[in-house]
Amino acid sequence: MSEKMLQFVSLPQVLPDKRGVEERAGDFDEIYREYAAGKAAEQASRCSQCGVPFCQIHCPLHNNIPDWLRMVAEGRIEEAYELSSATNTFPEICGRICPQDRLCERSCVIEQSGHGTVTIGAIERYITETAWASGWVKGPRPVAERAQSAGIIGAGPAGLAAADRLRRLGYRVDVYDRHDRPGGLLIYGIPNFKLDKHVVARRARLLAEAGVRFHLGCEVGRDATFAELRARHDALLLATGVYKAHELRAPGVGLDHVVPAMAYLTASNRTGLGDVVPDFDHGQKAALDAGGKRVVVIGGGDTAMDCVRTAVRQGAASVTCLYRRDRANMPGSLREVRNAEEEGVRFAWLTQPKAFLGDGRVRAVRAGRMRLGHLDASGRLAPVAVEEADFDLPADLVILALGFDPEDLPELFREPDLVVSRAGTVEIARRSRMTSLPGVFAAGDVVRGASLVVWAIRDGREAADAMHRYLQARAAEAVA
Repeated sequence: MSEKMLQFVSLPQVLPDKRGVEERAGDFDEIYREYAAGKAAEQASRCSQCGVPFCQIHCPLHNNIPDWLRMVAEGRIEEAYELSSATNTFPEICGRICPQDRLCERSCVIEQSGHGTVTIGAIERYITETAWASGWVKGPRPVAERAQSAGIIGAGPAGLAAADRLRRLGYRVDVYDRHDRPGGLLIYGIPNFKLDKHVVARRARLLAEAGVRFHLGCEVGRDATFAELRARHDALLLATGVYKAHELRAPGVGLDHVVPAMAYLTASNRTGLGDVVPDFDHGQKAALDAGGKRVVVIGGGDTAMDCVRTAVRQGAASVTCLYRRDRANMPGSLREVRNAEEEGVRFAWLTQPKAFLGDGRVRAVRAGRMRLGHLDASGRLAPVAVEEADFDLPADLVILALGFDPEDLPELFREPDLVVSRAGTVEIARRSRMTSLPGVFAAGDVVRGASLVVWAIRDGREAADAMHRYLQARAAEAVA
């Protein structure tokens, strides 16, 4: 069947169609259209079937990408889904929001040879959406029920991935989350135009139907103590994520309408879900609505891209993104930058905020020009201030998208024996995934710091396997 593959020499790369700029900038619907079956098979056939598949190596989940690309090319879509879902709990989510241009697609051999990468993410999305439409997607079905129970604090991607895996192994699983819907960042942090909320909700429904119990609106330390949850379950997983905004120290940062990115995105997403958000419903006075305002977003990651593109859809008068490095050294997806530029966002590269000006409410950002110096610890060129190159940029709303830090979990949970790093992330034993507390594990951003959803899924799966080994050992000890 080799004639089905290696078609990159005769077939050009074709991405899924995007809705027109004027159409998509006026709503929050997803911007990419689905591949038709024939087009998905055609694009999958461009894969070169490398002996050493760098796409798979550079995927955090090590998805069997060349194998399921071959299956798509041969029309074996159900098999492709089974293989895809064997390594990825949520392939339809990763197909939408993974920065493939920094991971699998960037590592594609035919991309390196100048033929244009295989469109891995779009094909992954096609496989899973076909599976949903065909009724192939099933929730966890344990072969046998176990007497032991596992508690999970946090219903984001790491927590949900762990819940799925633990339930498949037959454990009773309870998930506790402070929000009123499961999904965490997937629901409240990522806009609909990248990830429609029904995509997350249908996965959560499958878990609930399979017996995973969700305790929503439950904040540990307020509605239940950490000690109570430890006593209630045989093992506990911390998968709280990191939501505390990284602080910016600059004059005027406390002015009204200088807001953190997560507060802004959460308000937008909750409004889209039909919730009443007071800071969003008062026109020009609303601190979290960009409508009619001159918006400045500070940051260069994917969260910043989510903010600028949300502001466009809210009807901002103008949207400018300030980033202290240049395009080549930004941490976010270049594909998202291109989408933002198409939608009218202006990028002020090599620019750093120095102060916020206003009389109670922000009216302008004072910024300084930067140049790039030597490589820093991140492997990128470090920004260096240019003397006497400041300027003022008018602003009615400033959104700080500078990254996220962990909350003080030992204080929040009243558990001083929970060991955390200097950065506040939870310390775990790398092999056992266990924290300093016996029977308590941790996974996702709360361990590695703010990172990608695909890493959270991997961490959740690995933590669930570690919990299984621990619980099996405990059961064996009880019998002995």
